[in-house]
Amino acid sequence: MRKTWLAWALAAGVAFGGAVQARDIHFSDGNCGYSTDYDVRVTPDGIDFQRTAGQPGRVFMHDGQLRVDGREVAVSAGDAARLRAYETQVRALLPEVAGIAREGVDIGFAAMRTVLLTFAENNDERQDMVSRLDQNHRLALARIDDGLGKGVWKQHDMDDVIEGSIQASVSDLVGKVTGAAVKAALSGDQGKVAALEARADSLDATIDKEVNARADQLDQRAAALCPRLGSLDQLQQQMQFRLQDGSRLVLLTHDNSNHKKLATATDQARAAGGDSAH
Repeated sequence: MRKTWLAWALAAGVAFGGAVQARDIHFSDGNCGYSTDYDVRVTPDGIDFQRTAGQPGRVFMHDGQLRVDGREVAVSAGDAARLRAYETQVRALLPEVAGIAREGVDIGFAAMRTVLLTFAENNDERQDMVSRLDQNHRLALARIDDGLGKGVWKQHDMDDVIEGSIQASVSDLVGKVTGAAVKAALSGDQGKVAALEARADSLDATIDKEVNARADQLDQRAAALCPRLGSLDQLQQQMQFRLQDGSRLVLLTHDNSNHKKLATATDQARAAGGDSAH
């Protein structure tokens, strides 16, 4: 069934936002449901986990040694080996997560560009809007490169990316598509209305070709992280040392509700892309 022009714009924005959130370094996605409360910084000297709420507030590990809230923690040879494995796996994981975040941004902007080029009225307008879109795209990638790309994860970084350069592009896109539809409808010119409908129809094939295949590949790439996250979870469960209060060290948690929430968000985004026209 024919999609409304506004639905296409909203679907591009919603699907984009959902894709980035799903691949956030909260380690949350529709397949895994892992999360961490900590900000993470990876350096040659070790890995630093910090949070402002909850105890412990800071955990540092390197080469089998552990420091919690500034205090050295005595560990067995077995736990030292597990800590080394944990550190090695986190070091290998963050660059992959950064790559997934970049690809999610690229796919989202590709979708928005496709919609924009479909509805731009003339070359001047097209060049102006594409220029703004490309600038916001560069800014979003730069934020990822300056954070995850350098081994630094802060919990709300991706939220800031979405609310900043990305939201501006979504607003431009929705304004353009909505404006074109309203203008055509108010003009009473059936030829203009038919032309816009034809452009909307053409998006099916274009989005399928340029966006959906990449999105499916990204889903598979993100899903491939699940066993690696599971391995980290298993390592922390196997550690025998205890913190001062007698509790285990928990850097990564598993929450099945994340799967349900994100699956619902994905279904809603897909439904938005398939809304029927008036």
